[in-house]
Amino acid sequence: MRVLITGGAGYIGCHAVRLFRERGHDVCVFDNLSAGHRRAVGDAPLVVGDLADRTLVEQTLRDRQIDSVVHFAAFAYVGESVQDPEKYYTNNFINTLGLLQVMRRVGVSRLVFSSTCATYGTPQTVPIRETELQQPINPYGRAKLAVEWALADYARAYGLAYAALRYFNAAGASPKGDIGEDHDPETHLLPLILQVALRQRPKIEVFGTDYPTPDGTCIRDYVHVDDLAEAHLLSLTKLQPGVGLHYNLGTGRGYSVREVVRIVEQITGKPIAVRESPRRPGDPPSLIAAADKARTELGWQPRYTTLEPIVETAWRWHSTHPEGFGE
Repeated sequence: MRVLITGGAGYIGCHAVRLFRERGHDVCVFDNLSAGHRRAVGDAPLVVGDLADRTLVEQTLRDRQIDSVVHFAAFAYVGESVQDPEKYYTNNFINTLGLLQVMRRVGVSRLVFSSTCATYGTPQTVPIRETELQQPINPYGRAKLAVEWALADYARAYGLAYAALRYFNAAGASPKGDIGEDHDPETHLLPLILQVALRQRPKIEVFGTDYPTPDGTCIRDYVHVDDLAEAHLLSLTKLQPGVGLHYNLGTGRGYSVREVVRIVEQITGKPIAVRESPRRPGDPPSLIAAADKARTELGWQPRYTTLEPIVETAWRWHSTHPEGFGE
């Protein structure tokens, strides 16, 4: 396949770029480098541009003779989306509509979309199945859900073949230790704890210790970034004209914040200082995926089924690249 990967210089995107190329696919990366890193894509072809530049998007699709798009490009800070919803609706929703319009004009009708479990909001049942009512509680989740609605309408009206993959908590890094997570600012729990282990920050803040969970802290489902990349590739092989596929991507096992801290201490051999703070608004107590649909229909089998090996890969990256990609 000739695949355009938008946001391919970002965290999940760069791991997908590597996997697709290793499997023999012709990949072109499209990224504005606002949050991505040129070094993350290695020697893969990179077009530096913004999705708002529809002329450049169209030129790239035509020049590279693209037949499929994997769409990662999005802002992904929940708190920021509450403070600046216009930024999120403009980039994550309007720019995706622009991408779909250009794809139609060029005749590219295959898309795998990076969605999120944030479209569910606070779920009624856990583990969460794809049939769970989607009631997002922040602009980030609402913009992603709006894209899912648009994709469904495009499939019915124009024959778009698409998959919407609802990630749970992406974590880990390439086992080679040469690409991994590098955000500024960093908001994800695991790299924040690893920064404490590296003495780059004095402590980790635990928001809420009175949740209805066994130890009072939030529980999340952590899925390795390489397993996410594999699901995107498998989804591309299953696309059908006019049909939308929807899959949760997680391990089906949850870990509390306190458990994550303990596992990091175990893997790194470093003590982790913790400060307990009040709950943050909008944090559901527990988010765990029921991902059996992806396993059954896609044949997706995560290689990392427990948190310990995920943390090992993340520690390998962060301990050897304490400044990330250095860009």
